[in-house]
Amino acid sequence: METTGFDMLILLAIIGFFWLLPILVIVSSHRTSGSEKSAWVLAVIFISWFAWIFYLLLAPIKKK
Repeated sequence: METTGFDMLILLAIIGFFWLLPILVIVSSHRTSGSEKSAWVLAVIFISWFAWIFYLLLAPIKKK
């Protein structure tokens, strides 16, 4: 089975949706407002990227 560009685009869209889902939930929530909502969105964004940086740095340590 060959992977096409369309398959990769669908996969990227699914990953992007799940990455954006917590942000969309916070933005559309009525439980917080104003600067508290902004703080939560920023925390989700920076914690997510922080985790990706650790993944990129630590995942290749195991030799094949």
